Amino acid sequence: MAINNPLKLDEEALKQRLTPIAYTVLRHGATEPPYSGTYNEHYEQGDYHCAACGAKLFESSSKFESGCGWPAFDSALEGAITYLRDHSYGMIRTETRCSCCDSHLGHVFDDGPTATTGKRYCINSVCLEFRPIR
Repeated sequence: MAINNPLKLDEEALKQRLTPIAYTVLRHGATEPPYSGTYNEHYEQGDYHCAACGAKLFESSSKFESGCGWPAFDSALEGAITYLRDHSYGMIRTETRCSCCDSHLGHVFDDGPTATTGKRYCINSVCLEFRPIR
């Protein structure tokens, strides 16, 4: 599913606000090294938002330990994610992007632990901003 009218972000402002790795992952589809991210082993209660535009993407109740080296969720908020077929590196995967600003987040796989969704959203920590429940 493609985005019809993504939020237009000021790329220069993003470059100044984000770390170089966050900008490269979000805006150019790179990947942070596994086990390096702030949210890989983070389990506080709250919400995870897009680091580029602030859109709410995931709730902490959907987060689980997958052992993959990146934060993993079994579901995303309805309408928060755009899915694109990714044929890079000789694989067929489903890329996840923020539906609000079209920033790259990671990939989703059909090997999740819950029978409800069966999904594993493997998301780069640098793409996320955590907001605790107050």
